[in-house]
Amino acid sequence: MSDAELARLSRPGDAIDAVIFDMDGVLADSEPLHQHAIRVLLAEYDIDWAPDGRDPTVGLTSLESFAVICARHTLPHDPRRLDELYTARVLPLLRERVTPLPGVPDVLRTLVARGLRLGLASSSGPEVIETTLATLGVRPLFEVVVSGVEVARGKPAPDVFLEAAKRLGVTPGACVVVEDSERGVRAARAAGMRCAAVPCAETRHHDFTDATLVLPGLPDLLRCALFAER
Repeated sequence: MSDAELARLSRPGDAIDAVIFDMDGVLADSEPLHQHAIRVLLAEYDIDWAPDGRDPTVGLTSLESFAVICARHTLPHDPRRLDELYTARVLPLLRERVTPLPGVPDVLRTLVARGLRLGLASSSGPEVIETTLATLGVRPLFEVVVSGVEVARGKPAPDVFLEAAKRLGVTPGACVVVEDSERGVRAARAAGMRCAAVPCAETRHHDFTDATLVLPGLPDLLRCALFAER
């Protein structure tokens, strides 16, 4: 990644006050755990849910995900009940098995030390977010945490990122979003924010055309001049 490419996050006279992170696939290697919980749940109803690396639900709230699944398969429960059953299954998995992705927590701590304010905006439900962040040991680093279920529209609508900026008390133009999915990148840009995409194993095939910058890993974020020590 060249210095010229990293400079694409910078715009003259447009300082950054906050960095808003997605969670699953950006901070935590949790996408496989979520997919496992969904597969196990659906297998109880003789449904083989195997998106083969192209899961159409990535970036959606879990309730939206089950609405997609119910549109494809006949199930004895509505999406809301399936979401409840899924949450009960995935929380123990996260407590026992979730691991940080490279750069966590060091990148977060460095950004805070450099004077940046951190927010988190995830499509996951509040219980899933709190469990994941607590297990990773990074919850105190985030001033605000917003779940996709707290806003009217999920990604790719900008609502969750705009709400995070509102709670932080900063303008959208003063935020950089870090995302791993196409839906998330589109949501960030719709919010009027710059976006650094850091694809994970499950999203490398996504279209990141709308991203301001695509990085190979989270530690590369610190090479951007915007995040230099103040």
